[in-house]
Amino acid sequence: MNNTGNDCYFKEESDSFLIFCDNSTDPPTPYMSGRSSNFQILNISIENNQMSVTTFVAKDCYTSSGVSSQKNDPSLTLAIFPISPAKNMFIAVGCDTYATFRGRQGSTYTTGCLSSCDSISDVINGSCSGIGCYETSIPRDAHRYNISVTSYNNHSGIWGFNPCSYAFVAEDGFFSFSTGDLYKLPFDVVPIVLDWLIPNETCDDAKKNTTTYMCKENTNCTDAENGNGYQCNCLEGFQGNLYLRNGCQDINECVISQPCIGLCTNLLGTYNCSCPEGLQGDGRKDGKGCTPIIHEKSFHSINVVLGVSISFLLIFLGISWLYWGLRERKISRQREKFFLENGGRLMLQRLLSEHEGSIESARIFTDEELKQATDHYHESRILGQGGQGTVYRGILPNNMVVAIKKAKILDRSQVEEFINELIILSQINHRNVVKLIGCCFETEVPLLVYEFVTNGTLSDHIHKCGHESTLSWRARLRIAGETAGALSYLHSDASAQILHRDIKSTNILLDENYTAKVADFGASRLVPLDRTQLTTLVQGTLGYLDPEYFHSSQLTVKSDVYSFGVVLAELLTGLRALSFERAESERNLSLYFASAIKAERLFEIIHLRVLNEGNPEEIKEVAMLASRCLRVKGEDRPTMKEVAMELEGLMRVMDRHPWVNQSCDLEEAEQLLGERSRKCDGILKSNASGNDDSISNQVPFEIESGR
Repeated sequence: MNNTGNDCYFKEESDSFLIFCDNSTDPPTPYMSGRSSNFQILNISIENNQMSVTTFVAKDCYTSSGVSSQKNDPSLTLAIFPISPAKNMFIAVGCDTYATFRGRQGSTYTTGCLSSCDSISDVINGSCSGIGCYETSIPRDAHRYNISVTSYNNHSGIWGFNPCSYAFVAEDGFFSFSTGDLYKLPFDVVPIVLDWLIPNETCDDAKKNTTTYMCKENTNCTDAENGNGYQCNCLEGFQGNLYLRNGCQDINECVISQPCIGLCTNLLGTYNCSCPEGLQGDGRKDGKGCTPIIHEKSFHSINVVLGVSISFLLIFLGISWLYWGLRERKISRQREKFFLENGGRLMLQRLLSEHEGSIESARIFTDEELKQATDHYHESRILGQGGQGTVYRGILPNNMVVAIKKAKILDRSQVEEFINELIILSQINHRNVVKLIGCCFETEVPLLVYEFVTNGTLSDHIHKCGHESTLSWRARLRIAGETAGALSYLHSDASAQILHRDIKSTNILLDENYTAKVADFGASRLVPLDRTQLTTLVQGTLGYLDPEYFHSSQLTVKSDVYSFGVVLAELLTGLRALSFERAESERNLSLYFASAIKAERLFEIIHLRVLNEGNPEEIKEVAMLASRCLRVKGEDRPTMKEVAMELEGLMRVMDRHPWVNQSCDLEEAEQLLGERSRKCDGILKSNASGNDDSISNQVPFEIESGR
């Protein structure tokens, strides 16, 4: 080894490994000469057997017209030191990028990264997991590689925020991805870690020649796990330059790490801990330490202390038992108080006297039963949250899955009305109304227990892209008919007339057979026999709210008819009832739908699948029915019984003549739509519940019900 000044050295005997200094810089910059190029040396760690050098980044850039403007596919060839697979990663950056790492270890192999995205909004800062950035490990024994980076679409469509693709091998932890890297990578060279070794010999072969054996005193030799050669390491308890004579020196642990609580004695390669006189133990911080030596005279004192401690423990246990007993008694009394305040006794009396034999249809649950069913109302059991409260998924002891609705704080003046609603709902037995299984009065606010409906809401299946193809025209018409039949039953055939008051696609659930189930009666009202309308504070969901009810506060059965008309329009068009992502004239579906019919542009807004599968006359007939439901004056709207009969008639015609639905084929639909393409009419920025805006009491907005 020869000194060239400024702490730089080189080996003259071989041109396969040469370190030299560029003296034109201050301080001089060290370089390593490889077989194909020179590499700037950033660091050499003798103790860790590693060396850091710089290498280049592969680049593939395009102009806005998709023409290649810059292409660079670097390679690296090393004579001795292999690339460390444990300390490096292969990384590709770009939203239209495919990069390959082609190496050689006796035979040629190739690995690669793929990164793709359509918009910078998809990219996550700090995450190199495939969206704008992807990384992977490299194989062992790699002395050379070629990096190639390409683009599938020449960065067309994304050039504004990502004109180039990049790929490189770099030290793990060097690169932290951010969106700014898509515009321009802030570096052209990167650090790469090489494993330092003595080449072309194993430890056993090297030890035979004491002249060339590189491991000196106080070292051990290990065969390299990466590459062909061996490495030297200082023995445990030693540190220093292991390639120099007497380079590995003993570590004085007593001074450096101070491992002892007691007395520390440094030994060659290790240390010893001991305790001072009068103490016993191993004296180590991570061991038993040092404790006083206990003599026989001390045992009496210990027994006294132990007896006193046990006495205090027994007194503490007695006080705790008394405290918990009184606490449970207080909780029991509080549950009884809530039961009475919430009308539990009155509820039971009415069910017994007025509805004999129907107790099982409205089971009275205890607070403890519902806590166990919901894992103490754990947040993982939440199905939905809304203005009326939170809905939890519960599992009863008989493994029956239910939906448990926990209401918000209830106005005590409305308890009687709440009880009446429960009595009526407990008597409803309609296949298209979510069944009320029971209730609980032992909590501060009553809880309702419903059957669990498995297939989500109608809104999910109309508006979410993943569900778009699941609802055929026939299924949509059947769901509309089932919903209309349920509302007709509530208006005309129930023991007391019920106004739902919040009909919308998110309150229509679908079971495993896609059968409609009307849900969420939290805003419903009972109409006395001598009344046809109620005067109430306005409550409902924007987009579905009856304009006549909104202005007059007069709630009638025709208010539900209007809301159902909006749902029918949703089924026909696939559009949300209210969307601020659409043009101003199209935001409110009911107004947009009425405008399209008036301008004879109905088939321009009908959903493509409905056009493909439905008969034009049949679609027009349903659309006109929806239009009648959406009339401004309630007296001009049909009743729900009339709506249900008309939809039922259409279904019977479809059953008798299924071929009529084939008359509007795909070619005719394309002629009606022109070149219009249908996308999911989803709201990109959802509110707290992820669905509709609601209005309550004429002032605040409320999120939709959890049901």
